[in-house]
Amino acid sequence: MLESVGALTGSPWIYAVVALSVLLDVFLPVLPSGVLVITAATAAAAGTTTVAADAAGAARHVTEVPSLLALILCAASASVLGDLVAYRLAWRGGPRLDRAIARSRRLTSAQERLGAALSRGGGVLVVIARFAPAGRSVVSLGAGASHRKVKEFLPWSAVAGVAWAGYSVGLGYFGAQWLGASWLGTAISVLALFVAGAFAALLMRRPAAAAAAAAAAAPAPTAS
Repeated sequence: MLESVGALTGSPWIYAVVALSVLLDVFLPVLPSGVLVITAATAAAAGTTTVAADAAGAARHVTEVPSLLALILCAASASVLGDLVAYRLAWRGGPRLDRAIARSRRLTSAQERLGAALSRGGGVLVVIARFAPAGRSVVSLGAGASHRKVKEFLPWSAVAGVAWAGYSVGLGYFGAQWLGASWLGTAISVLALFVAGAFAALLMRRPAAAAAAAAAAAPAPTAS
């Protein structure tokens, strides 16, 4: 993948590829959008540190696309847009979607927890979910299906998109700086992304586990 993405770094098409991958992975979580962002950032970091000689023989730095800042903005914008599309589709809903959500314990639980969190102004759950595998899909669909106000959801989605994009690009950049633009550097950066995802998934499960334990411990109502 490093070589394939590296071939795109000399063209603005890299932004379109990154944006499309990030936009669609809210519906297809199997898309490796995070891996693509990290690999693009690794290739960009390698390009910005390439030294060449000009016609006069003087050394100069060769700056290639993508720009790291533009890559962050592209990935973050596509993330927010994808969240908003999923949110609006779930908001409009329909009998089929309602039945699908009712059958999914994960989506039903997300609706309940997200509604309570947003009501308290604690939309940090949206940010945490952005790093968890499929968490972005669950939260975006849950917010729309439960008809949460867009002003409650969208600002947190923007924070989540910027945080995730900045973290992913940062992993690719610093991995390239410390370990070189190699498969080893890319693999370690991707591993760090997966570790963050596993930790985020754990944080998302803890409130549900605590609620289930509390419900099990509560005394059963007695018949009068």
